[in-house]
Amino acid sequence: MSELLTGFYTSNEVILSKTEVLADYQLVCESRAVSLMGRKDVFMGRAKFGIFGDGKELAQIALSKVFRKGDFRSGYYRDQTLVAATGGLTWQQFFAQLYAHADINHDIFTAGRSMNAHFGNHWVDDKGHWLDQTEMFNGAVDVSSTAGQMPRSLGLAYASKLFRKNPYLKKFKNFSNGGNEVCFATIGDASTSQGMFFETINAAGVLQIPLVVSVWDDGYGISVPIEYQTTKGSISEALAGFEKTDGNGIEIIKVKGWDYPALIQAYQKAARIARDEHTPVLVHVVEVTQPQGHSASGSHERYKSKERLAWELEYDCNLVFRDWILKNNFADEAELKAIEKKADDNAKDARKKAWDACREAINADNVLVTSLLTEALESSKGDLEIAKLVSQFETNTNLQKKDGLKTLKLLSRIVSGEKIRKEIGKLIESLQAKNTHRYSSHLYSEFETSPMRVKPVKAIYSDKSPMVDGREIVNRFFDYVFSKNPLVFALGEDIGKIGDVNQGFAGLQEKYGELRITDTGIRETTIIGQGIGAAMRGLRPIVEIQYFDYIYYALPTLTDDLASLRYRTFGRQLAPVIVRTRGHRLEGIWHSGSPMAVMIHALRGMHVLVPRNFVKAAGFYNTLLKGDDPALVIESLNGYRLKEKLPDNLHEICEPLGVPEILNEGNDITIVTYGSMCRIVVEAAEDLRKVGISAEVIDVQSLLPFDINKMILKSVKKTNRVIFADEDMPGGGTAYMMQQVLDEHGAYHFLDSKPVCISAQAHRPAYGTDGDYFSKPNVETIFDAAYQIMSEVNPAKYPELY
Repeated sequence: MSELLTGFYTSNEVILSKTEVLADYQLVCESRAVSLMGRKDVFMGRAKFGIFGDGKELAQIALSKVFRKGDFRSGYYRDQTLVAATGGLTWQQFFAQLYAHADINHDIFTAGRSMNAHFGNHWVDDKGHWLDQTEMFNGAVDVSSTAGQMPRSLGLAYASKLFRKNPYLKKFKNFSNGGNEVCFATIGDASTSQGMFFETINAAGVLQIPLVVSVWDDGYGISVPIEYQTTKGSISEALAGFEKTDGNGIEIIKVKGWDYPALIQAYQKAARIARDEHTPVLVHVVEVTQPQGHSASGSHERYKSKERLAWELEYDCNLVFRDWILKNNFADEAELKAIEKKADDNAKDARKKAWDACREAINADNVLVTSLLTEALESSKGDLEIAKLVSQFETNTNLQKKDGLKTLKLLSRIVSGEKIRKEIGKLIESLQAKNTHRYSSHLYSEFETSPMRVKPVKAIYSDKSPMVDGREIVNRFFDYVFSKNPLVFALGEDIGKIGDVNQGFAGLQEKYGELRITDTGIRETTIIGQGIGAAMRGLRPIVEIQYFDYIYYALPTLTDDLASLRYRTFGRQLAPVIVRTRGHRLEGIWHSGSPMAVMIHALRGMHVLVPRNFVKAAGFYNTLLKGDDPALVIESLNGYRLKEKLPDNLHEICEPLGVPEILNEGNDITIVTYGSMCRIVVEAAEDLRKVGISAEVIDVQSLLPFDINKMILKSVKKTNRVIFADEDMPGGGTAYMMQQVLDEHGAYHFLDSKPVCISAQAHRPAYGTDGDYFSKPNVETIFDAAYQIMSEVNPAKYPELY
């Protein structure tokens, strides 16, 4: 390194001006200041929790210099300096999120829904239309689950490969500039122990995609040192076998987190390799410090030695950077102190503005409460109980929105007078509506682009409609989709060369190429992540989990990232990926599962659809592709070779979400089911008819959403009896359906008999024909349950059979 130009720092690869260097120094000082103030705010009670990026400032400054418009950041809660350096964060917004300011105009990232340091940008406008991602510094909103950001990072980078290599995607210029975009993922060194990290690195090396993974290595995972975390105590050494020589692999760069020019050189090299060559790069940033410990919930003095703490002070990146500036004559002591004071003042000013705005928003609601309290006190002529309530409310120096609502509800119990009660009720209703919007909106799309707004189109049949295998129906549908929509691609295990294990994609790879129908390794988590990241960039992936039982491998990514994405960004980010799988009945413990309750509870934010046949499946796929929500579609595993009539308008069918279908009309009892169970229940209904019992069979078709028009309620009003049947374990899918129908829709008012749930046994299904029969509900199970109900109603007509 040497001084070659006056006022510049130069080397063979780096030229730095005084202006740039001092601007970098001010930003690292500001970032450190807000971290320190944020921790104090937690201790003062202003914030519930705090986690910060102190110690990582300098590396993130270096990274920001190669982060271009159109690129994506996929990180976690340490990246405040990087986001600020690329213009995606002001310090007022930083504090607004720390204070959980539930307003998208203040916490622009999550509208108060995520804890602090969870950043991202807006990808759609107020009407749900995509913005131009190539004109933005993009960030997929952060996740707290360790390594949870890694799977989607694979997809964000993979999309660049598709945009570069698929000529039919070149016209979508609002999503990519020729595939030149890099995904910059960030992760702490301890989190590299997670399987998601290794799976992502391996897949990236295979795929050869523009992914740069930065590992901030501060030597600890909360209190656990690196020797307990990583083989050889170094993730770069542990991954040395992944390094690219001939063929595929990754590049590995190791750099110290306090070495400003070396960091800049490292990131220039990493970005060039990734952007130009589409080779993934691991940047292992070592000797990083964490001055405040892991978070505001504890002190690192409890687990770090005095020697380690002294080392961290000596190699604090901000202090080393300061010495480097002085040594290279970019500024003198007085100039640096002035910058430090300005940085501190900027942080304090941002903090005050954010706090004032947050309190103003809370007070705007509570002033209405105060007004009603005053009115109630005056009208009661000084009632002591009301006076006490007023005093408690007015003397609370840190009122929250909940305090106003709680006080109103307490007031309603003790106040007298119809007029004031009505006013209280009206205000309670208004405040609850406001807070429902603040905290419970945007779980699903609320835009015109929602799949719930897609116009239904029914299947049309004629005398010429042939009977074909179910697999042929879905295959013909996918063929049409791929011929018409270049944004659609599919990936998964065995879907390419052999056309998936049940032939839904048979012949399509040969027709449309490997970029459109792509085989993957056995890596469910990153199959899902590959789809999520690509969908975040405007593509329409259909990703396959080969068997429903295998979905457990990917469940953390599905629930932590995909299902909650729209909610935790207040509707400003989306990933409309379709997860295709097959389940219910087949053979044995790992190929015939139906864990619907797990999906229903873990995947709120995704649609969960259970078509009974492949005409219905095609209709659901079409609806989803016209909408903008993610979904899980569970095809019937034993239905691929069953014959179905092929509709004349297969490509046009749009099956509405949340609308059941009556398969068999009846008057005595309602049987509610879905998926493969439909055939069994219909057969049982025919047997019941033979003994004089008229069963109405309803296929719910969609579990999320569920029966939006209350069709089942109407049936129960007619029959006064109901059975819920599925292949999940006891207390699973049937319990959910019963809660929806009896509790949510109020059908319990119309029951004359106890509601009955029929489920599989409380264990995984046994293997073989008999194993299936005795593990899962069958025709006789349904018949017996319905007959028993009717026997209790009319024992003379329906005497006991056994």
